[in-house]
Amino acid sequence: MVTLAPPPAAPRTVTSPRRAALCLITQRRRLHGCGRHRLQRFSAVHGRSLSLLSAAAAGLGLSHRQLPAREPGTGVSAALLTQAAWCVLPSRVLLVLTSQKGIQMYEADGSVLVYWHALDVAEHPPAEAVFARGIAAVGERFICVGTSSGPVLVFDVPPKGTNVTVSEVLEQHGAAVTDIAAEQGQAPDGAGDLVSADDAGTLCVWSTGEEFRLVSKVPACGCTCSSVALWHGTVAAGFGNGQIRLYEAASGRLRAQVNAHARWINALDLAPETGKLLSGAEDSFVHIWKLSRNPDTDDVEIQHCHAECVPDTQVCGARFCDPEGNSFAVTGYDVSEIFRYSRV
Repeated sequence: MVTLAPPPAAPRTVTSPRRAALCLITQRRRLHGCGRHRLQRFSAVHGRSLSLLSAAAAGLGLSHRQLPAREPGTGVSAALLTQAAWCVLPSRVLLVLTSQKGIQMYEADGSVLVYWHALDVAEHPPAEAVFARGIAAVGERFICVGTSSGPVLVFDVPPKGTNVTVSEVLEQHGAAVTDIAAEQGQAPDGAGDLVSADDAGTLCVWSTGEEFRLVSKVPACGCTCSSVALWHGTVAAGFGNGQIRLYEAASGRLRAQVNAHARWINALDLAPETGKLLSGAEDSFVHIWKLSRNPDTDDVEIQHCHAECVPDTQVCGARFCDPEGNSFAVTGYDVSEIFRYSRV
């Protein structure tokens, strides 16, 4: 195992509480059109609504609208949204929202509510927070969503229509699920293709299919694992203490540890075609890293490539805008803008 630190920088001190960061940004991976006019879609969670932004890659044709949280039969919901993500399956793309009340699945543009799954609030003590969080599409037809009580719900999604069903419940987490990520590269044999994380720092790697199977489990470390990514059999995990840790997905073995940020990491993302890793945190910094394997030793290696300070912003959402990792978008706590950065 190696421990690395990024080149010297000047992390900013921000006083807002880390759990107040409710803004999350997602970016649709399937782009329409070609060249400079292809369409990119972004979303950012703001309390009880989701801001949807569409723009051509060249910045033309900008459009924006709000999608409020809803509940069947009651109209607009009073529940706070916790996360949003576009889930790309071979047959369709769904926009999935999680909240304190349940899970909503919309058509990709947010125009039609396809499915609603209510969380059983009555099963929990009144003082215990109930919510869903952690969203990932995996395989041909599955969408996985985590819950505050620990189980991960596996939804079987048909190629069209609204007959979405819960096909399986994965029960390995003893704390609230924080994030879920699917393999973005080529998983080695036996490495698994899905990873989930929780508030206690536990990581679970799963092999998916008609039946999901636990491949490896990293025990709780006493520090929240807030974000995860999975690439070519390597799990990248961001923690509340500012560290990024890299694990072998097949065994759970720790391969590298980086003191990446001065404060809580809120976002990780991978550029699948290059192995670039993006991290965003409450210290106002976004870092770009490069993951690789040494062909002689098969060791996992990580190299720091770039640091970007977003002034006066607690970064709480960040995503690459292209599969090569040449541009990325950022949003922050109590910020109404989405900032887009490009390599020049």
